[in-house]
Amino acid sequence: MISLRAAARSRVILIRPGATSFDEQGRMKGSLDMPLCERGRQQVENLAEELAGIRLNAIYHAPCESAGETAAVLVEGRDLRPKMIEGFRNIDHGLWHGKLIDEIRRNQPRLYRSAAENPETICPPGGESMDEASNRVMKAINRILRKSRNQVIAFVIPDPMASLVAAHLNHEAMPGIWKVETDAGSWQLIDAAC
Repeated sequence: MISLRAAARSRVILIRPGATSFDEQGRMKGSLDMPLCERGRQQVENLAEELAGIRLNAIYHAPCESAGETAAVLVEGRDLRPKMIEGFRNIDHGLWHGKLIDEIRRNQPRLYRSAAENPETICPPGGESMDEASNRVMKAINRILRKSRNQVIAFVIPDPMASLVAAHLNHEAMPGIWKVETDAGSWQLIDAAC
């Protein structure tokens, strides 16, 4: 087993769940609860193989079916139970749920450009702003990090929420929502201050 321990920090394996049918279609899934599609199940199997040599202390996941399914596969053969965290819920896209990203680009070009240039200010009709979602998820992340000093923990969070988490933990600017909305089946290692 590979040990990723580092002094006075937590190591976070940030995992995007496998794809859903909406990801494949280029639709905005947001906080809709959807299962993995066939490609998503294959992505999760690949993730499990890639992460098999990493000793994890805990796996936390978003309260959606694709994240739960992904976490369940990742704990197979490990002495861990995945823990669902309500604060990891994906961004509420309100009336944008289920819309094609290209449809928003065509029908609401000014709003589309604004979201690309200043994602933190965008609030879909009937949804939550990226800034509100970011505050919610980081409150949950910070609680976990305080309890997880010098541990290796995994967060299974769908995009675009996963990209918001990565930006905060890496002290980077908020990502463009349109570039990350349908990313799935990948992981990254982040050193996180506790």
